[in-house]
Amino acid sequence: MRTIGIIGAMEEEISFLREKMDIVTTKSVVGLTYYVGRYEGNNVVLVKSGIGKVNAAVCTQAMIDHFGVDYIINTGVAGGLSPELHVGDILISVDAVQHDMDTSAFGDPIGVIPRMVESYFKADEALVELAQEAAKTCGLDCRIITGRVASGDQFIATQEAREKIRKTVKGDCAEMEGAAIAHACWLNRIPFLIIRAISDSANEDAGMSFDEFCVMAAQRSSLLTETMIAAMKN
Repeated sequence: MRTIGIIGAMEEEISFLREKMDIVTTKSVVGLTYYVGRYEGNNVVLVKSGIGKVNAAVCTQAMIDHFGVDYIINTGVAGGLSPELHVGDILISVDAVQHDMDTSAFGDPIGVIPRMVESYFKADEALVELAQEAAKTCGLDCRIITGRVASGDQFIATQEAREKIRKTVKGDCAEMEGAAIAHACWLNRIPFLIIRAISDSANEDAGMSFDEFCVMAAQRSSLLTETMIAAMKN
């Protein structure tokens, strides 16, 4: 039976699913608590990774090594970059890139990881399709689109930073973990998907907007993730 790994960076991003899971056991690995159990007939491992790319990558590798997950879904919130996305809307990843990877001094485009064959990590097409189908039945009254996740160790809160990410890596939303999770999954050949609900517009009002709408956005991302898991057949 296949096992689905679910990663959220913050408590708000995992608490809704954790309350609904049938938790069988917990295990501490690399200082993180992994919740192992069942949800809607599927084996699930749920974890809070902590914020930032290093936390996310370490968490993902530990999940793969210690729990043998077959898929990984990253759920959470993000700042909207695409003009199509507003607070409360959801983005389903097509791919993910690190917007703060910069070796342009050597002539590399922003986002390109030197001496690697891939820098834009593609989400699993079957998982993307499953999420799109779940979007039709999850009951959310918001826009749900596919697009590119741009990740960096930076909370985007100025128009200048926002425009730079749009220009350099063409990101549709900005957050701090997804591309690191995608990178680890790509190295391990684990299918992945990122689902991000928009908590702010990644501009000068981002801090206040995030504080106000983070929980609402996290709940929406979690609901789509839960609906998707329920539709997965072991």
